[in-house]
Amino acid sequence: MAYWLIKSEPEAFSWSEQVHNGVEPWTGVRNYQARNNLAAMKIGDLALFYHSVSEKQIVGVVEVVKEAYPDPTADDPKWVCVDVKANGAFAKPITLAQIKADPELENMALLKQSRLSVAPVTEPEFRYLTKIGDWVRA
Repeated sequence: MAYWLIKSEPEAFSWSEQVHNGVEPWTGVRNYQARNNLAAMKIGDLALFYHSVSEKQIVGVVEVVKEAYPDPTADDPKWVCVDVKANGAFAKPITLAQIKADPELENMALLKQSRLSVAPVTEPEFRYLTKIGDWVRA
C-alpha cells in the first residue's frame, strides 16, 4: 500500500462534497509530476485530503477505488484521474502551520514541493498525521 496527499480548493470541491458524493473521480490534474503520482496509485492506497488555498489543512482520508484512466475533463488522454471515496474525517484537522512547525514532518513532500497537487506521503508520516489528526475511519 502507498500513501498520498491530494489537494483541493474547498471552494471548488470540498471534503463535505467528497463525503456526500461517495465515489468521486479525482480530475483536473495538469501537472506532469502530479499526473505520474495519480498513475502510480493502486486500489486500496490511502490519501490525505488537503483543503488548499483558503484553509490549508488536512481534513480527512480517501481510498483509491479505481486506478488511473483517461481524465474525462481533458482533451488529451495522457492526463489521467483515479476514483476515490471518503474513508473518514480528521476530528482535529491539521493545518499547514502545524505541519511546518513539527520536526517529525520536516521532509514531507507537501513542504518540499508545495505547489504539487498530488504528492507521495511516507508510511510513518501518514501514521503520524492520522494519529494526531484523530482520524475517525468511515
